[in-house]
Amino acid sequence: MGRKLRSLVGALKDTASLSKAAATAAALSPSSAAQLAVLRATTHHPADEPPHPRHIQALLSFGHGSRLSAASAAGVLASRLRSTGDPAVAFKCLLALHHLLARGAFILRDQLPPALLRHPASGRNPLVLAAFRHGSSSAASWALASWVRWYARLLELLLSASVLLVSFPTAHRPFAKPDDDDDRERVTSLLDQDLISELDALVGIVEEMAGVPEMVAVEGSRLVAEAVRLVEADRVAAEHEIEIRVTEMEDRLGSLRFADSVELVCLLRRLENCRYRPWDRKPTVGDWFWAGVRDLMYRAEKVVLRKEEEERRVKREKASASARASDRIPVGSNQAVRFGSTRWADR
Repeated sequence: MGRKLRSLVGALKDTASLSKAAATAAALSPSSAAQLAVLRATTHHPADEPPHPRHIQALLSFGHGSRLSAASAAGVLASRLRSTGDPAVAFKCLLALHHLLARGAFILRDQLPPALLRHPASGRNPLVLAAFRHGSSSAASWALASWVRWYARLLELLLSASVLLVSFPTAHRPFAKPDDDDDRERVTSLLDQDLISELDALVGIVEEMAGVPEMVAVEGSRLVAEAVRLVEADRVAAEHEIEIRVTEMEDRLGSLRFADSVELVCLLRRLENCRYRPWDRKPTVGDWFWAGVRDLMYRAEKVVLRKEEEERRVKREKASASARASDRIPVGSNQAVRFGSTRWADR
């Protein structure tokens, strides 16, 4: 199917879907209104244009109503993503989801994980698009499909992190700056294992960002440019959260268990491999950040080596004590053992 014919078919689909949604939206039901808003934000044509700001704003408005309306918007967006086979439509769905996650009100963001991490209608995760393919043979469509698969995986990690971390990824919103004092106080109250779990989630996000597909085939795409802009903002927010936890780990390093120390070293090594931005190979943050990461990693490695040596010494001492005991009382011996006490001598 030629590009012009596919554009025509997509435009006809958009017209039919919007007409049907507009007719059912007259009943003013939350699901019908959400369907109309989602269709307007994720049209087939124009394929290279990101959702218009007013359409994104219409989706964001569902977070200022009832919980039912917010759930309807999240559910319709998930269904649209799950049912489409067009990479441009799927990419627009992911962009809309990213905007809702970054800028949506709490009631709207609260409905995204249950709708998208495990869709109630199908029981599967709409963001698992590892098998997403496009029937077109054009290089641009195949390249965009690979971006859809990567973007969906990244948003899945962001959604999971939003459940684990209260202040992420909304920290980069221009109208709601994070309260560092509250965030640092919450991190200070975490158990060691919980703190490492949060750090693991953040490092996983940064790692996924570093695995971005090639940009040569999608160079000049406004869809991809919008996604890169949002991802870059999330990367800044993730590195800010990582810096808070690295600072806290520096204070706890001496009291960590051996297993936690090993896990921390592995996380810091993974993090150091993500030092440069994948789209321009420039350092993501200042040298002070990476100097702190490397310093903590070297100190943690020394702690691991020290605790490993201590465990070996304890094992050697236990083995030596056991050997001395077995020398005093031969195993399998029938000889009576004489004790120093004479309490029972006359009985």
